[in-house]
Amino acid sequence: MEQLFNISRLGCKEVEEISFKDTEPHVHDYEELLIGMEGEIGHFIDFKSKRLPAPFISFVAQGKAHLVKPGIKDGRFDIWMLMFKSEFIPETTFQLYSYYHDHANIIMQPGPCFNRMAVLSEMMFYEMQQTVPDHSVIRNLLNTLFTMIESERKKLEPNETSLQKTQNISFKNFLKILEENFRRPEGVEFYSGKLFMTTRNLNLICRNILQKSVSEIIETRKLIEAKNLLLHTGKTISEIGFELGYNEKAYFTNVFKKKTGQTPTEFREEMNKLIS
Repeated sequence: MEQLFNISRLGCKEVEEISFKDTEPHVHDYEELLIGMEGEIGHFIDFKSKRLPAPFISFVAQGKAHLVKPGIKDGRFDIWMLMFKSEFIPETTFQLYSYYHDHANIIMQPGPCFNRMAVLSEMMFYEMQQTVPDHSVIRNLLNTLFTMIESERKKLEPNETSLQKTQNISFKNFLKILEENFRRPEGVEFYSGKLFMTTRNLNLICRNILQKSVSEIIETRKLIEAKNLLLHTGKTISEIGFELGYNEKAYFTNVFKKKTGQTPTEFREEMNKLIS
């Protein structure tokens, strides 16, 4: 996916035309949100298969292996599919990972709340049809949509085991501290110390939830913010690197290219072409 954000609405006709042709689980380099209004899907994610009748919400984090099979029910199928890069809402992305890491699929209750989610999707779709879509409008609508979903999820969340609850709380606290400090050149010991736990325990929790080490998560958060600054500011590469705790431009450039396959300059130029 080259765009920062895309949204489409699939009905029976679209399902028959494009279908979901993958027969094996695959991964995306973007985040994906499915809002099912009618019909159903079969969804394989987190090494589990589940049949989801509408209304439902399904969030697929970047890099998660999954497989979707649509199902027309009573002659109907209607689903919003939202796709966006992690840098589109960088301040929210990691919170989404923590909210949905062990419950990607949520069966919703029909009614006014879910209907408002569909309206927000329609508003984003309308904005994307404009000659020059306002990404700030879409970004705010998307954040509002996730806020509503999280509010509903809390009402429907099943009871967690004591261990799951403890790990989830610790992980969310880690993300909160990370959000406040990722621009600083701090390592794993800094975060484990703030949480009053060993680096080993914090790494175990992070690997259990995101399948990444603490160092990888810190670097990923820096990378998301780097992309955000490259896209939305006129700061130089050196300024961005320094702001994120990299004292040398060359080192920042090497880390960025190793993770993305592009230099910061190449990424900025490509994004500017896409937006223009």
